[in-house]
Amino acid sequence: MQQHFSLADCDVVGFDLDHTLCRYHLPQSARLIYDSFAQYLVTEKGYDEDLLILAPDSLDFCCKGLVLDIEEGNFLKLAEDGTVLRASHGTKSMTFEEILENYGRREWKHFNTVSGMVSRTAKYYLYDNYFDLPGALLCARVVDSLDQHDGQKKYDFWKDMVAAIQHNYKISAFKENCGMYFPEVKNHPDKYLQKCPESVKKWLKQLKNAGKILLLITSSHSDYCRLLCEHVLGNDFEEYFDILITNALKPGFFSHTPNQRPFRTLENDEEQEALLSLDKPGWYSQGNALQLYDLLKKMTGKLDPKVVYFGDSMHSDIFPAHHYSNWETVFILEELLGDKATVPAKAESEPLEKKGKYEEDQVKVPYFVSKQWGSFFVDRVPGLENAEDTLVHTWSCKCISTYSTIAIPSLEAIADLPLDYRFTRFSSNSSAAAGYYPSPPRVLLPNEDSVTMK
Repeated sequence: MQQHFSLADCDVVGFDLDHTLCRYHLPQSARLIYDSFAQYLVTEKGYDEDLLILAPDSLDFCCKGLVLDIEEGNFLKLAEDGTVLRASHGTKSMTFEEILENYGRREWKHFNTVSGMVSRTAKYYLYDNYFDLPGALLCARVVDSLDQHDGQKKYDFWKDMVAAIQHNYKISAFKENCGMYFPEVKNHPDKYLQKCPESVKKWLKQLKNAGKILLLITSSHSDYCRLLCEHVLGNDFEEYFDILITNALKPGFFSHTPNQRPFRTLENDEEQEALLSLDKPGWYSQGNALQLYDLLKKMTGKLDPKVVYFGDSMHSDIFPAHHYSNWETVFILEELLGDKATVPAKAESEPLEKKGKYEEDQVKVPYFVSKQWGSFFVDRVPGLENAEDTLVHTWSCKCISTYSTIAIPSLEAIADLPLDYRFTRFSSNSSAAAGYYPSPPRVLLPNEDSVTMK
């Protein structure tokens, strides 16, 4: 495989919507998502009312890449070889000794299925996107609460958590104004949604003017998609895209066959009967990558049009687009923006009032760097019997270099580059840090002694 990747070589450019084209104000949206799930558990399922009270710094618990071991009530941060790097029972961090006692220095028992990105099961849940993540904190607090009241050893709260997620995000919730999530975003879009930068809108038009076919493929339903797009791109948002696909039900969109997941047309946001094939550009619901690709062949006049897809979820966007469709993939990774916060500031002696407001606030942005979980990319493993600690890559970090073509912090980061800019891609013959643009996380650079992992 060639070492470089360029948008100029692609015939088709596809985008996920949430946290890719539409970016959220993370602290506000995290709080809303937490509250919407917690409210349901307390009012509908009788859970402890204390769950509704959230300490200001408790969102620090949320860290992408965590796996919830459902039956044990444990959260795990995994190394690339499947061993457990950090763990908590509920919200309480386990000591290294406790991790050794529970998990040893061997591959976690479900690692094979997790690392194959097999769909989630009743045994574990992988937190890899910002819509799910506040639920990790809620589940951890549920475990704390159950321990306190019942002293449970095995946990069965997961079915209630799934019900809370379905209640808030179900397809009809937007229209019916039910749950807490959609009504709140509808009423206060500016509080939760960031406007799309002008540079990105200009870049989308530039792609189109260069003859690229533009796709929007989102698992959000059409009514919510319209609200988001009008708010972040403007009322003319449909002009940016040749094909819009909502309720795509990713990752199934990539892995399912046409008869399992046919395309449907929409009328007033209601899905109509199934289509036998996809014949022309437009706005569709559900569907599958195979029939979409057939249409792209017709539209480009090429037997093998080259597609690149931008998305923020490894499980729903990047892995399936790469694995099932063999598309190029660009991973949107906001954690790259928080990289600065992992390195201690040089001017520690500077008086507080001289520091810029942004510097002070930066470390408090949820998720970028969790104090409890440390770096998203690497961690230290204590050496046995006085041996030195070793620095190892996380499983999340390994997935990025395995399934992404490149990884960027946002679309804005590349919007001003010429379309024929040559990115160095992740590939087996280059370093693990090669595909990050504009620069790799500092923790992946060699001899980075100043990095704090705690």
